[in-house]
Amino acid sequence: MENLIDIGLNLMHSSFRKNREEIIEEAKKAGVSKFIITGTNVNSSQIASEYASKFPDTLYSTSGVHPHDAKTCNEKTLEELESIAKNPCVVAIGECGLDYNRDFSPRDVQREWFEKQIELAEKLDMPLFLHERDAHEDMYKILERHPEIAKKSVIHCFTGTKIEAENYIDLGCHIGVTGWICDMKRGKSLQKAVTAIPSDKLMIETDAPFLIPKNFDVKPKKNRNEPKYLPHILNTIAYYKGEDSEKLGEEVTKTTRKFFKI
Repeated sequence: MENLIDIGLNLMHSSFRKNREEIIEEAKKAGVSKFIITGTNVNSSQIASEYASKFPDTLYSTSGVHPHDAKTCNEKTLEELESIAKNPCVVAIGECGLDYNRDFSPRDVQREWFEKQIELAEKLDMPLFLHERDAHEDMYKILERHPEIAKKSVIHCFTGTKIEAENYIDLGCHIGVTGWICDMKRGKSLQKAVTAIPSDKLMIETDAPFLIPKNFDVKPKKNRNEPKYLPHILNTIAYYKGEDSEKLGEEVTKTTRKFFKI
């Protein structure tokens, strides 16, 4: 399998500080050719874009504020995100959305800044890179009010149910699947949900260094997820979808290239 695209990689995480380039090279050898670094606030989005711009056609990034950080937003936030988004390596607005699982920001503040980032994506005609945890109903209602941007959205690191996946797909959303599907305890609902996600709506990601797959035959020495494990995640998805992994990989890569224009 070659030319896979990891749509969600936290490459600027401190655990990768010593060997970022080595991690990318190892992933390339495993068949992963492009990587999108996730921005989660103004500062991390800026850092991600600066790093990604050094590796054109290989690294890309996003510009946004995660719902956990919504409480830190101010009158300058959108202006700063827009400025970052004008960098050629930036391919989406986000990671933004709603997280009612941890509630690190008040829910009304989360909704306010989610909607403002939707409006920014509409203004810039860019895709949305979304985060949703235990907030499906409100996420659906907000996206329903923005039907055109919903079609240009990907629910990153989806962990919901089959019905929730179908609801998002009905809106026109794409779904990003991580190694969560490799977890025999927590991943059961996702293992069922992927059967409802067509290949033209499916993308794959590691969310590294988080969510290391739990179903390796031999557990890696480092308990750290890396982009080189993306083919393993793809194989697991293909297993639960009952599809050929090679063919699914080609289709998912085609979907991803078209969505992000990369």
